[in-house]
Amino acid sequence: MQDKQKVTLYLPPEMHRQLKIRAAFDAEPMSAIAERAIDFYLEHPETVEQAACLSDSTHQVYACPECTTPVVLRAGKMVSLKHQPVVLSDDGLKVQPATREELVGAGV
Repeated sequence: MQDKQKVTLYLPPEMHRQLKIRAAFDAEPMSAIAERAIDFYLEHPETVEQAACLSDSTHQVYACPECTTPVVLRAGKMVSLKHQPVVLSDDGLKVQPATREELVGAGV
């Protein structure tokens, strides 16, 4: 077993509830999920900062360094653009800004 340091984190009640539900759903300790999230933030802080600004955007395409294709946030889930046209055109595309509840529900 790796040496680990115990820490105390203070989370808003709703975030704690969502983390607890996700951990139960994935049959994984909350600390493992938090560790992965913190690790991702430390490796890709610019991506996390951009995601924090999503409330001002109608859509955002992500190029994850560990993924083989770009992804987009759709209905609170990351969706691969692997089978989409190379150039995305927004002609006639009606994109509504995400609501705060959608962003929070998506864990953003």
